Amino acid sequence: MALSPCPLALPFLGLESVYPQSWQLIISAIAAISCLVCALTIFRRPLFGKVLGAGASVASYITAFPYLSTSPFAALTGSVGLVFVAAMLFDFDIRITGERSNHVERCLQRARWAALTVPAVVVVSLPLELSASSPALYIFAASSLIAQSLFLHWAVKMRSKPRIALSAIGILAIVLLLLWPSAMSVAGMVGIVSLINLMMIPSYRNILEREDHWWDVLVNHPGRILFTTFFILCTVGSLLLTVPASTENGAIDLVDAIFTSVSAVCVTGLVVLDTPNDFTLVGQIFILLLIQLGGLGIMSITTVALQAMGRRLSLKHERLLASMTDTNHQDLIRALATILKFTLLAEGLGALSLTMLFYASGDQFSQALWRGLFTAVSAFCNAGFALQTDSLIPYQANPFVLHIVAGLIVFGGMAPATSLIVPKWVRGKPVPISARIALITTVALLIAGTFFVLAFEWNGVLGGLSIVDKIQNAWFQSVTLRTAGFNSVDIANISSPTLLIMIAFMFIGGSPGGTAGGVKTTTIGILAMTFWSNVTNQNQIITQNRRIHSGTIYRAVTVLVSGMAIWFVVVLMLQVTQEISSRDLIFEATSAIGTVGLSTGATPLLDEIGKVIIIIAMFAGRIGPITLFMLLNDDQAVSDTRHPVESVSIT
Repeated sequence: MALSPCPLALPFLGLESVYPQSWQLIISAIAAISCLVCALTIFRRPLFGKVLGAGASVASYITAFPYLSTSPFAALTGSVGLVFVAAMLFDFDIRITGERSNHVERCLQRARWAALTVPAVVVVSLPLELSASSPALYIFAASSLIAQSLFLHWAVKMRSKPRIALSAIGILAIVLLLLWPSAMSVAGMVGIVSLINLMMIPSYRNILEREDHWWDVLVNHPGRILFTTFFILCTVGSLLLTVPASTENGAIDLVDAIFTSVSAVCVTGLVVLDTPNDFTLVGQIFILLLIQLGGLGIMSITTVALQAMGRRLSLKHERLLASMTDTNHQDLIRALATILKFTLLAEGLGALSLTMLFYASGDQFSQALWRGLFTAVSAFCNAGFALQTDSLIPYQANPFVLHIVAGLIVFGGMAPATSLIVPKWVRGKPVPISARIALITTVALLIAGTFFVLAFEWNGVLGGLSIVDKIQNAWFQSVTLRTAGFNSVDIANISSPTLLIMIAFMFIGGSPGGTAGGVKTTTIGILAMTFWSNVTNQNQIITQNRRIHSGTIYRAVTVLVSGMAIWFVVVLMLQVTQEISSRDLIFEATSAIGTVGLSTGATPLLDEIGKVIIIIAMFAGRIGPITLFMLLNDDQAVSDTRHPVESVSIT
């Protein structure tokens, strides 16, 4: 209901003194009326309400099309918004049972969604740079007043005096600001009041039992808590990088700050600015902290810190963390403590070794120490950020640097539990099946990658090196191309066959539980075993006298297909918006989704819209493609009802 006035603002976007066309005003009015009727009927007649909501969304998009066609950023925002609204309408369900359905609860739902949507409208409107005289500003303020009225109506029904007073103050503040309008002040007040309202709104699930708050929906589901923690960390990192002390010039574009922050948190390594030259020591420290927190995960660090202080998480949140880290509920704290200890030990030894090597290469001790620490953390977290403009190309003839960094990448790209059982696996002793699949697939990919790079680049980018250096650099690129993003050769000059191999390996990525991205080695291992079982006419996948559950196979297929779907959409969006060769764009998109960080040189050529697309791709690649599709789903068991079996022709 709060969004119903917003379509009326769309015809005025991008216009200062020119009046919008009459067809835009008519369609926007139809969209506004449809949106209002949708809000009034969707609880009583869901299908009718969904149809009206979809019609209002399409009509709004048509109304804004003249403006969207001139602004790539607005076009992307509008397209994503249209898809999001369609998904929300499709997923909408009446969650109030017949016994609990009453007018107060319907008022609560309207107040909640109004308080959620108004800040989103404010955020979207900020880049539009609306003037104080723009009709769109008053229309957005009207949306906020409707949201406040819905909150006030619910507060009156609940007889909550503090909430009534809060709502009245919010309405008064917005009205007063409209008398002396300023675009930023109105937008800021609308956003602040809406966020305060959100904090005062309880959850619909337990309104009769206890007052949970709106943020419970973000922390009661593994996919959502992963999304939320990374989103918050990316936001905080962006703000830190905009601090004047973070950059040499004292200023940085907001998009570049967001790009760098997301690249660090998502341990990708793609950069639009030169890390050693454009960022000060303060900025580099911020980037290092973002890499470490993004690699380890905020929840892991917080859980161990709380345990060290003698505090416990609730059983609910312990179960959530156990599902996110793939550990037993009883072993959660011990597993997380092992992760932290292994990480700090590996990074410490790596930093010490690299410091000595950089010092021996001619760096001053302070510079060598900082470079050693930064490179070790970046390598173990598979981030790919380097304090050398040419990454590790200056050290392509230094085998010690290459092999230490490669070792950190390999062990960081696997789960700590998997890394710790490598000696046991090498000695031929039994190891868990999941770890065995990850290790075998990792070794196979490392050997295959080394062979392909040697075969295709022997007289290419490896041409000027000795035979030993060729083998060592081919090995290093095989290690780093799946997830880390360091390079010891010029990626821009690689041949087309090598580029195709790199794209495939980047898409696969590392192993589950580690800091790597991609669809994971276990996914490829399971699918390879499934392929072989079908070729040999076996109905089951048997390994170590154990049968792989069919649900694991379904999940592997889901991960692969969802990853390919996101990859296709990202490549398509880049092709439409960027005037860069398809070869470079496909490589760039795969590197972002796989959180690899390798680039053929296309990253600095991206315009604003291209940077936004890559930001979304890096974020999606870090939290996992399948997680994006799980965000709106409830964490509930699905009925295991059996149905008759039917055969379907495949070939």
